[in-house]
Amino acid sequence: MTTPRKILRSKGIRPLKRLGQTFLDDRNMIEKVIAVLDVQRDDVVIEIGAGTGIMTEEIAKKAFKMVAIEIDPYLINILKERLSGYHNVDIVHADVLNFDFSSIHSLLPSGKVKIIGNIPYHISSQILFRLIDYRDNISFMVLMFQKELADRICAYPGSKIYGIPSVLVDMYTVCSCELNVPGQCFYPKPRVTSSVLKLVIRDRPKIDIKDHAFFIKIVRLAFSKRRKVLFNNLRGLLEQGYSEEEINEALQNSGVDGRKRGETLAAVELGALSNALLRL
Repeated sequence: MTTPRKILRSKGIRPLKRLGQTFLDDRNMIEKVIAVLDVQRDDVVIEIGAGTGIMTEEIAKKAFKMVAIEIDPYLINILKERLSGYHNVDIVHADVLNFDFSSIHSLLPSGKVKIIGNIPYHISSQILFRLIDYRDNISFMVLMFQKELADRICAYPGSKIYGIPSVLVDMYTVCSCELNVPGQCFYPKPRVTSSVLKLVIRDRPKIDIKDHAFFIKIVRLAFSKRRKVLFNNLRGLLEQGYSEEEINEALQNSGVDGRKRGETLAAVELGALSNALLRL
């Protein structure tokens, strides 16, 4: 049975540490991850980090269209060779952090894409935030993270690991942990356990956000110094022309207690606060 390890060794290719390359090498686990995606005949699926194309091929057998994004030129050659018989697969040589997920709108018979990927752990937060930016083009995502980050993403207010990813994901998605994947399922074997998260994009965020970029800014401020209360962290707005009176007024209007710490605040509270602080 073909595996990424066998394919790479047959081509004399070694995984690149600088790209964070670890390949899911267990066929049974690959099938379980694909099952979470629940591929339908009219689906357009984007795979982040298509690698050797094993998962890509299985999804292409079921989906209307498959877009395989890969940054490594050596793996692009493997993908082209492996997937040459699939006319519903587009292979894109690109950095996912520069990819425009709205660019394939014309390919969408069902309106939105599904995303799947074993994403590089060293840039996984950046990728997650970028995907959230493109949430209007996405129905849901099945992403593999280092378990430590996955736990943070799924954390609830009041937890020590609750933070910026937790807030953004809760505001815009319904998140569930579907699988834990031990290190021995990968090549090369990482020293950590991984988790597969399913993130279903909400039809509407938990609260209508007037300005997404400003909301992120307020969330970052709220968590900028975790030991400080919210009001003290919001004093960072003073450098941008806000007054303490404006900050206090926004806290009052949004019903948020400025004496709380950011880690205790739910996404809806931070959303209401950002709306109250926004200068239209």
